[in-house]
Amino acid sequence: MDTQTRFDTDSRRFDLVSWPGLAATLLALSAFVLFGLGTTFPEVRAFGYVPMVASLIVAWSADREFARDLSVIAGCLGLISSISVAADISWSNIARMGVVLSAVVIGPWLITRYGFKDRTIVFPLRRGQRWSRLEWAWLLFVIVVAWLVLPQYFMRTGVYLNWPPVTQWDEIVRLFFGVNAVGIWDELFFICTVFALLRKHFAFWTANVFTTVIFVSFLWELGYRSIGPVLTIPFALVQAYIFTRTKSLPYTVTVHLLFDALVFLTIVHAHHPEALPIFIGV
Repeated sequence: MDTQTRFDTDSRRFDLVSWPGLAATLLALSAFVLFGLGTTFPEVRAFGYVPMVASLIVAWSADREFARDLSVIAGCLGLISSISVAADISWSNIARMGVVLSAVVIGPWLITRYGFKDRTIVFPLRRGQRWSRLEWAWLLFVIVVAWLVLPQYFMRTGVYLNWPPVTQWDEIVRLFFGVNAVGIWDELFFICTVFALLRKHFAFWTANVFTTVIFVSFLWELGYRSIGPVLTIPFALVQAYIFTRTKSLPYTVTVHLLFDALVFLTIVHAHHPEALPIFIGV
């Protein structure tokens, strides 16, 4: 896969108040219904495909190049919606999610690279450049904030119950693997794919907000409910900013994995507080 950094594009940028803006808004609404609202109220989940279809009709009526890219994102969301992404660490679910989530990362890269002859989707490594002091300081900041905030969120709201009560060592290993694998996938799909394709056609913050709505909706089904969006919305917005500024996928993934490491420890602590007494105030 291409690891060369490329963020500039010759494509014109559309305003939020435009037909492409309406199409992207409808697709974000589709994700909200499919993964967010549809998780809480399963009876309305199928209605999420209505704004998805409408978004593609509007997109193809507005601009062909934009419509191609939006169709790729819509196809991925449709494929993800075919499975449950709720926290489940059974081997069968790990295999099912592994196949689908891998497909929505590899597929768009192949389609855009060899079908569209486009190099928007890249996985920049920023080889040979050391992380700055500010970047190292941000990693420390993430650890401290996650350590202070995540236990309060998970335990005081009870959302830790959305994850299985791991008791055996193999279950703990599978939970650790699952949390980190999904964390890496989040950056490959939502940032390197969804955000990159939207950023090609919209201003940074417009693309970032659209991506955040899709990302946070996915996290809601995954288990980050109750006041979860209060935490996940800023996190999603900042991750796209970090990726754009650093042009480094490894650094962006490191930030995410440090956060997810505290998520894993918090879930284990919530289920077995006597075995992992490393948090305060809970």
